[in-house]
Amino acid sequence: MTKLHKILIFASGSGSNAEQIIRHFSPNPNVEIMGVYSNNPSAFVLERAKQHGVFTSTFDRSHFTNPAGLLVELLEKKPDLIILAGFLWKIPSAIIVAFPSKIINIHPSLLPKYGGKGMYGMHVHEKVVENGEKEAGITIHYVNKNYDEGATIFQESFLLSQNETAGSLAKKIHALEYEYFPKVIRELLTLKAKKK
Repeated sequence: MTKLHKILIFASGSGSNAEQIIRHFSPNPNVEIMGVYSNNPSAFVLERAKQHGVFTSTFDRSHFTNPAGLLVELLEKKPDLIILAGFLWKIPSAIIVAFPSKIINIHPSLLPKYGGKGMYGMHVHEKVVENGEKEAGITIHYVNKNYDEGATIFQESFLLSQNETAGSLAKKIHALEYEYFPKVIRELLTLKAKKK
């Protein structure tokens, strides 16, 4: 009997990556998107999730950081992976300890470059262009107690064009994210199933 893989998605904003993941796995009967969680009650990701019939939940800072709060709910759900898709808060250590090697994040740069607090979205793209970088890309990594410092799982890069702008770079990065994030999640779920 094939094991059912369970995924939770955390997002803070528009949720285009989250929607790509939902679309990728919705035809797969062996993968369940258990819910989309957000720290932002007005985040468009919640609307995207509802349009696909996915459960949504929001939380505030106190519920997120209190070990008797959100962590209890996550433990009950027993996800195989917790996916951060544009989620901006640092994950509390209690949640990291409870889900070792089960929380992954996508970052719009080739870490360790352009990582850390405040480095997300257009902030990253503007710095990459401003500093005259020759290449850019994405990093998918495990989450630890520090921003963007967990072990790298996957990177994909490309050369910047001579007239690159932060806007054109953002489009190229999004295309990479949409292509590779669902694939890497699928590979991780397959590996986890083999280890059990």
